[in-house]
Amino acid sequence: MKEIVREPAVLFWGIGFPILMAWGLGIAFSTKKEMSREIAVIQQTGTSSLQKSILSDIIEHHPGKQKGDYFLPLKNQKTGNINLTFHECTRDDAHILLKKGTITLIIEVIDGKIYYYFDPANAEAQLLYEVVKGVVYNGPGYYSSHQEEIRPLTVTGTRYIDFLIPGLLAMGIMMSSSWGISYTLIDRRSKKLLRRMVATPMKKSNLLIALITARFFMNMVEAVLLFFFAWLYFGIHIQGSIAGLLLLFVAGNIAFAGISVLISSHTSNPEVGNGLINAVVTPMMVVSGIFFSYQHFPEWTIPVIRHLPLTMLADGVRSIFNEGAGIMLIWKETLILTATGVITFVIGLRIFKWY
Repeated sequence: MKEIVREPAVLFWGIGFPILMAWGLGIAFSTKKEMSREIAVIQQTGTSSLQKSILSDIIEHHPGKQKGDYFLPLKNQKTGNINLTFHECTRDDAHILLKKGTITLIIEVIDGKIYYYFDPANAEAQLLYEVVKGVVYNGPGYYSSHQEEIRPLTVTGTRYIDFLIPGLLAMGIMMSSSWGISYTLIDRRSKKLLRRMVATPMKKSNLLIALITARFFMNMVEAVLLFFFAWLYFGIHIQGSIAGLLLLFVAGNIAFAGISVLISSHTSNPEVGNGLINAVVTPMMVVSGIFFSYQHFPEWTIPVIRHLPLTMLADGVRSIFNEGAGIMLIWKETLILTATGVITFVIGLRIFKWY
């Protein structure tokens, strides 16, 4: 007990940090009074605006404000308020929004019949469908007996699994680098193994580059195996540039390798090291759009989230997989990730301690 008390960092990462995480995630998910969801409405042939469609009457029946698109606030004291925004767009634009994770539901009205497009495997899309369906049934009376049809989205790039797999590839790079590099260095420092290495003598840059290189090849093997599994089992395809994907993969490894070196450059306490690693990877794993779109977070947080390394890597990989992006569309993310890795590596190398 005395050993624990003498280490303030252990107390913070073991007790204080989980409380801070609970507070942050609680604000993001629990105390939010309103939930915003966006729905794409496919523009009808020969119709210039949503005002001529069936949805205009439904939305006008539910008074609400408009911000260019049709905005419909639904008040519910028991389940919480939901703000629905209907975007009128073409089919291609709707699919792009779906692939980016901005929307999960597409609506099309043909001859008075409403068609709902969503992935049945996506629980959030199913819930949103039920909400919109309730809006339609509670609209004008002559729409309560309307015809409807659910058309599952099975086209590659529009399914939830197409959104998930690129995110898992990006997260795998972060987790493998963080624990494979950071924890290895911290563990060896705590066991006095780094002192033996410096006595050989060995340059710290050689040691760090060796660890980074080994982890890079390990990450490549893991990513290839995950992709082949997704390709065989789920029919995942890479629709964009393979060269762009390789460049982004290298940039992501450089970024998280540099961050990992910086994290592990000083401490020799494994518990403190665990806390530092979790402080970096856990928030990004939650907010960076790996399992669900980060568009659901408060608007003021989205610009910050978009500039996180994991978000840029996941968005870039997702755009290559699902949107057919090439090198010219992901050069900015590649450059920023590479610069992040180089800068953090240089700083970590300068302050690196053998013992």
